[in-house]
Order: sequence, then structure tokens, then C-alpha cells
Amino acid sequence: MYALDCKSFHYINQYFDYKRLNTIFRKITHMGGATFTILTVLLLILFTSGVEQMTAIASALSLTISHIPVALVKKLCPRKRPYLVLQNSRVLENPLTDCSFPSGHTTAIFSIITPFILLFPLFSIALIPIAFLVAISRVYLGLHYPSDVLVGSLLGISSGVICFNLLVTSITTL
Repeated sequence: MYALDCKSFHYINQYFDYKRLNTIFRKITHMGGATFTILTVLLLILFTSGVEQMTAIASALSLTISHIPVALVKKLCPRKRPYLVLQNSRVLENPLTDCSFPSGHTTAIFSIITPFILLFPLFSIALIPIAFLVAISRVYLGLHYPSDVLVGSLLGISSGVICFNLLVTSITTL
């Protein structure tokens, strides 16, 4: 399994020197970062109302809850980032040095979009490609293995579904 992960990593990371892809992925990767995800859900909570605001609250709760297993797994399974281990890896200057498994950026973006997709399925047309690009950017930029982003996406989706369902259940019982 590790061999497939390494091969998949190199397949994606080999395009690192493409100017257009670099421009896109260096920008879009930040959509999974703490600043963007936290600010987005806070703004949605502040500037929406009704069911949209409750969904934004579910997204904020999902973002918070999803990072508990991320932090625990990073401590329990300290996997080195691929650029530290694999030869011929390409990476940005001043890269991250903490553990790579699972991808926090990928977890974050999937955790905040999932409640909105559950409420407004049509939003999936825009939100899923954005989240997918954030996940791919993490591998492209040399920071994560494909399995890191796969597990991160599953954690984000799971927490998003759980938080949305808790929200819907609590509203319908009131």
C-alpha cells in the first residue's frame, strides 16, 4: 500500500514546475487553512440567518470536532512528510515540518462544505471541485501523500454529516 501511495505522490508531484498549476495550487491550498476556514464559517454565522445560519454553525462545529482526531492521529502516527522521505520530491521553500497524516487542510475544507452540500445539494457542483483541488494541492505541493488527503477528506465528510444531522435532529425536536 505504501508503494502505491509513493507512486501516486510522485505522479502528482512531478508537475510541480508547471507555472500555471503552481499559481493555482499555491493559492487554492490556503482555502483549507485555518484562517480561511475559520473566517468563512464565522462570517457565515454573523451574516446569515435561519437555516443558513444554523448550517454555518454546523460547519463551525464540524470544523472544530474534525480536528480532534487529526491532532490525535498526528501524535499517535507521526508520519514524516513525503518531501522529507522520498527522493525527487518537489516542495515549496520553508515547507511544513510537522507530521503529514492526515491532512488538516483537506479535513478542514471537507468539514465545512459538507453541511452546506447536505442542505443545498446543488452547491456540490462548486464546492466538491474546490475541496478536491485543495486536497490535490497538498500532494502537488509535496506536503502530503494521497492517503493523507483521502483520510482527511473522509474525516471532514464524516464530521460534517454528524454535525449536520445533530443540528437537524435538534431543530426538529424543538
